[in-house]
Amino acid sequence: MNKLTIRTGITAACALALLSSCEKYLERPPIGQIDEEMVAGEPTVTTVSAMADAAYLPLSSTLNILGNWDWDNGLVVRNDFIIEDIASGDMLKKWAPDGDQAWMDQVGTFNFTALNQAFNGVWAYAYEGIARANRAIDQLENQSLMQQIGMDATLRNRQLGEMYFLRAFNYFGLVVNYGDVPLLTKAFKDFNEIYDAARREPEAAVWQQIAADLELAEKLLPTGKHPDASAPWRASHGAVLALQAKVALYNRQWQQVVDRVSALQQAGYYDLNTHYFDAFDVSKEFTDQEVIFAYDHRPGQVPRRGNGLTALIGWGFIAPSPDFLAAFEPNDPRLAYTVDTESRSVYKLLGATNDANKGNDDAPNNRIYIRWADVLLWEAEALNELGKPAEAIAIINGIRSRARNTPLIVGGSAPAGTLPDRDEAVADQAQVQQWIDHERRVELGFESHRFSDLRRWGTARAVLTAMGKNFQDIHYRYPVPQSEIDKSAGTITQNPGY
Repeated sequence: MNKLTIRTGITAACALALLSSCEKYLERPPIGQIDEEMVAGEPTVTTVSAMADAAYLPLSSTLNILGNWDWDNGLVVRNDFIIEDIASGDMLKKWAPDGDQAWMDQVGTFNFTALNQAFNGVWAYAYEGIARANRAIDQLENQSLMQQIGMDATLRNRQLGEMYFLRAFNYFGLVVNYGDVPLLTKAFKDFNEIYDAARREPEAAVWQQIAADLELAEKLLPTGKHPDASAPWRASHGAVLALQAKVALYNRQWQQVVDRVSALQQAGYYDLNTHYFDAFDVSKEFTDQEVIFAYDHRPGQVPRRGNGLTALIGWGFIAPSPDFLAAFEPNDPRLAYTVDTESRSVYKLLGATNDANKGNDDAPNNRIYIRWADVLLWEAEALNELGKPAEAIAIINGIRSRARNTPLIVGGSAPAGTLPDRDEAVADQAQVQQWIDHERRVELGFESHRFSDLRRWGTARAVLTAMGKNFQDIHYRYPVPQSEIDKSAGTITQNPGY
């Protein structure tokens, strides 16, 4: 089983299967940079490095990396925009409502069950990433293998740090969306190990594993904005510090949030771009000052690694809700850079303020996961919770200043009085939190953060029921995919209420 597990890039749906077989996965061709010949022979530095690189692929918006137009299992593309942006009421499935892929609409109205494809896709992508990271860690931690192949210690440490980061990153998404989840920290060698692992571990244990992985990653990754100048897309020291801050944020460890962000500020890796759209502009990727962690989409590669979400935009998917459009203050330049209602284009997700990538199933624009404005607003939230509203408001005003000073998409400047500073004399914590809520929504719109924000603030029910959605308290956690429960014969249990 070990050889087959490595050969095929087996997904978690198969890795956790107890009753169903793996044949349909074993029939698939190899995924990513790992092919059968590379792992069937003796390991080399090249094959070990390729295995590590392949762990990044499940973070891409590349089409069909886990199937072949498998809409029925939610595997055509990553479902972040569904479970975050559509669920939050910021995004509609399409500009013109129709019955195509109705399961996406069900997430948006909270009329879904555990059979919904979105949750299977989220689960499968995350566990595929974890399985790939585990396989790479298994080899990189093997000291005798490292000596045998003559892998440079600096390269080995950097790649190992990257894998710990990626494992933590994937588990972060799982624990936020599902709570208790199976905790897999090694490559499986036989089905007995798979049987033992097919059960949910307490949420607290998952958070502990995330923290432990990030601590190891911080020690192993070299300092500097990019650990490998020739591949700036790799997980970096700064990305580790940022994810540590986000973990602290979600666990309401406010001082740790401030401490981690302060460490990032002292490192001097990042700053707000002068122009709001520079973080998304495909021509400025890895040269801007703001992006901390992104997947590097590239067209024309074999196997493919282009951005396929842009194809869906060309097919009429991804539209703003009226509620989202109404959230922007008058003349806010960020709205036009996010979405153009006249041309039905989502510029932020197209990587350009034109339609050049619209409908392109192999587009070059990156998928951004963490950027500096997001991190600064975490710090503002933590400072407000620590009773330092003036410092929090100063951060909010810095974000607003950059926005109002960004040239309008049609040219020229925003009118005087656009996005005025918030009053730093305000000491009302609830009012400052409302300002943070607003700023995160318009600054980070369509970047797949909104629903998680509403959940962690505990405001999801009030906000979403006001929009007419069927949100209930059980929806603070998504359902575990029913297919995983069925395959485990019930050793993987369901979240309450589903």
